[in-house]
Amino acid sequence: MSESITLYLHAADPISKAGIAAELRGRSDVGLVGNDGTGDAEVALVVADEVDEETVRVMKTIQRGGCPRVVLVVTRIDDRSLLTAVEAGCCGLLRRAEATPSALLQAIKAAKNGDGTIPSDLLGRLLQEIGRLQRQVLAPRGLNFAGFTDREISVLRLVAEGLDTSEIARELSYSERTIKNVIHDVTSRLQLRNRSQAVAYAMREGLI
Repeated sequence: MSESITLYLHAADPISKAGIAAELRGRSDVGLVGNDGTGDAEVALVVADEVDEETVRVMKTIQRGGCPRVVLVVTRIDDRSLLTAVEAGCCGLLRRAEATPSALLQAIKAAKNGDGTIPSDLLGRLLQEIGRLQRQVLAPRGLNFAGFTDREISVLRLVAEGLDTSEIARELSYSERTIKNVIHDVTSRLQLRNRSQAVAYAMREGLI
């Protein structure tokens, strides 16, 4: 038998909270924690009408309380609020009209396992928004979603190949000072100790 998932439940209205709690309490694979138990929960389920400032505040409060995995159930969702939910750390999202008991449990279990849940039409819209952000916001600034510029990636790639600062400078037609500044900026921004850690980070992210 699988181990019970500890769940924190928050709903904007008491009727929704009572109804969902009653549905989940009878199950052996989910165990609800009390109102002050966010730190003991593996997954949090937040039920709201929309992704407004209050919903975002609740999600962030839950995460600060020690529960990083939040599944959001909302009545209304558009492209902007979809991005807001993702930025706020949502790892699963369901429309309230589609939140059957089995769908809720599937989303809760997926969140516990580190996976995400999102309706297929919203996934398509999310990918379109990500592409738009890359083209219109990040690319004009020479950035990608990992937060590296093309120049930083080029420098890290050559560091990974074993070139020293002067060799990298010659290869990329920059001054040695520029190369040192690039490496310093990367290590400082990511709070890394040295260039070796920067290379390891870039490799883990699949950038080099």
